[in-house]
Amino acid sequence: MPQDLISLTLPAAKLAALDNALTALEAACSDLVAMDPATRKRLNRMGDKSEAFCRQALNVMAQNPQIVAPSLGLAGAQADLLALDQLRPRGTRLKRLAERMADTETLLGSDVFAAALEGYGMLKVAGKSQGLNALQSGLSERFKPRSRRTTVKPAAAA
Repeated sequence: MPQDLISLTLPAAKLAALDNALTALEAACSDLVAMDPATRKRLNRMGDKSEAFCRQALNVMAQNPQIVAPSLGLAGAQADLLALDQLRPRGTRLKRLAERMADTETLLGSDVFAAALEGYGMLKVAGKSQGLNALQSGLSERFKPRSRRTTVKPAAAA
């Protein structure tokens, strides 16, 4: 019995609408920044506990400006926090959409792979009498075990 976890048809008009929406989204997000992995790893992270601390600290500083050195950049930190609050719910929506996209890709790939495996099994059985040995042999490459590299250790000096 064939696997059919998902059935999806994407007409050209729907794909064009998706592409247009992505283009508009990319344009709207042009101010967002990409970091290299090394930079990302170096940065301080603001988790839930840190966020509560940061919010409270910024509030205390805003209420007591006499203790804040002008070089601290309190206004910039407050603006960053506002931008974070504005961006976060949109990021959550994007993550949910990206998850749905990935799950749909996984289901489609699983259906395709299941059909290919079932067809390959049929080809192995019925293909012999149909003159399809060469095709079946080519497909069988997928199931050959991969050779593992073995590192030859140098002999210990005597």
